[in-house]
Amino acid sequence: MQLAHTIAELNQALASADADGKRVGFVPTMGALHAGHLSLVKKAQELDLFVVVSVFVNPRQFGHGDDLTNYPRTLGVDARVLTDAGVDILFAPSGSEVYPSSGVEEISAGELGNRFEGASRPGHFDGMLTVVNRLFNLVQPDVAFFGSKDAQQLVLVSQMVKRQVANGDREPIKIVACDTVRDESGLALSSRNQRIARDLLPAAQTISTALFAGSKKPSKQACIEAAKAELDPKIRLDYIELVNPDTFEVVESCEGSRMVIAARVGEVRLIDNLLLGGFA
Repeated sequence: MQLAHTIAELNQALASADADGKRVGFVPTMGALHAGHLSLVKKAQELDLFVVVSVFVNPRQFGHGDDLTNYPRTLGVDARVLTDAGVDILFAPSGSEVYPSSGVEEISAGELGNRFEGASRPGHFDGMLTVVNRLFNLVQPDVAFFGSKDAQQLVLVSQMVKRQVANGDREPIKIVACDTVRDESGLALSSRNQRIARDLLPAAQTISTALFAGSKKPSKQACIEAAKAELDPKIRLDYIELVNPDTFEVVESCEGSRMVIAARVGEVRLIDNLLLGGFA
């Protein structure tokens, strides 16, 4: 694996992929890697891509009072994990490499960026899209991989790329959504999970239990009521809703919708979702 801290080092490392005629697969992360991230890497490798993983804790997607200071930073461990996984390039840039004094395009998430996660974390999605756009410009991937746990992020990134391609501002990038990876209890893997107090883990695990309980009901009201009934009393619910998987518009039908949830477990804020099927 080649480690690149600067854009110049990244370009030099990418030259080997170009020389070999390899298509580039990109997995953007904020580090503290877990099996969910590695599932994205594996998917890229299955497609025989030259795999680039970025590790950059993006300050622009953390709002006032958010957990930027406490966000885990484990670059040494991450590098060893990615080496073992057979990744081709680890791009771990500094803030000044990603955000020079000028020349970075600011991306707005628009109205959708102010709903759900955006309502709880103002400016989060503007910062996320700005850094993803910047990383896309640096890495120039053919395919990019995102986990479905961050479903609203996935929709916004897909919309951004489609808009840019339609405007002639970017070559097409295929956005691949990968399934959420869960632990044995059903808890969706997240870098934030390591900050959950041990005595609150059982409460956190009821978030996924709630989703699966709701998925068995045929009406929206029954779906949401069944989900809420499964949540541990220690959970502080932020929102639970049914949305269109492609647009994140609120829907009234369970069939084909995505059930999304956000809640706090102690001081840790978790999100999860589940795609609902049809009902007999």
